[in-house]
Amino acid sequence: MLLSIKVKTARQGLHSITEKIATEISKRPNSDGLCTLFLQHTSASLLIQENYDDSARRDLEKWLNRLVPQGDSIYTHTLEGPDDMPAHIKTMLTAIQISIPFGAGKLLLGTWQGIYLWEHRHSEANRKIIMHLSFDQ
Repeated sequence: MLLSIKVKTARQGLHSITEKIATEISKRPNSDGLCTLFLQHTSASLLIQENYDDSARRDLEKWLNRLVPQGDSIYTHTLEGPDDMPAHIKTMLTAIQISIPFGAGKLLLGTWQGIYLWEHRHSEANRKIIMHLSFDQ
């Protein structure tokens, strides 16, 4: 089963999409299987990360921005702005696809895990995630 999830981001950073995904899974209360998420963009990414303490996400954002700085003189791809090439590099270092098992209509995430869209651009963006649900027989 294929679904499309739209996410609007207002800024760079980690944006929780756990509830959007959990809502779709909950519509299938008697189902077990695997949820695969695929982000159709090259300047954002997906990840599973701690959902309890916001400082963990802020530290990840600061670390990645230090690893891949904006305005590095080696970048030649600047047509879409100074944050575009760093965003592509950050996407290359992270992931645009993740899989999460589900059972009895619930995501089987760990206690402190959440699903995030990591926006690597500074401006507002509309992102599209393809959600594929594979059901156990």
